[in-house]
Amino acid sequence: MFIDNLNWKILKCLQLNARQSNAEIGRQVGVSSPAVSERIKKMEDASVIQSYNTLVSPFEVGYQLKALITVRAFMGMLKPFLEKVKTYDEVINCYRITGNENIVMEVVLKNQKHLELFIDQLIVYGETKTQIVLSHVIKHNEVKPLK
Repeated sequence: MFIDNLNWKILKCLQLNARQSNAEIGRQVGVSSPAVSERIKKMEDASVIQSYNTLVSPFEVGYQLKALITVRAFMGMLKPFLEKVKTYDEVINCYRITGNENIVMEVVLKNQKHLELFIDQLIVYGETKTQIVLSHVIKHNEVKPLK
């Protein structure tokens, strides 16, 4: 799907606040609410817009740690791990990556003991490295037009 300048303006509005009305978006980008609605529907149908989500603060619901864990899978263990990782409640994002490691996961944990127990589950699949997240520098930055 071709994304013209108007579609990019609509996408910017949605990325900043997906709960604003089509009328409000229309006022910001200079078109009618039905025109905004039609364009949004077309972008949803083309999978340009993939979903609308609610971001929950893990710390406000009781988690004390957020970490990035990389896994370098043992020979023959990558495929079993790719299935197993889908069952872990702690994992909020998981990527298969290039380089020395195969996987990087973003996880939320109750405390250090929870982290230790979680790593114990992972080490049967491969070598792990863990980094504790201290703070966000950029959080859910918007996707911008290609230059």
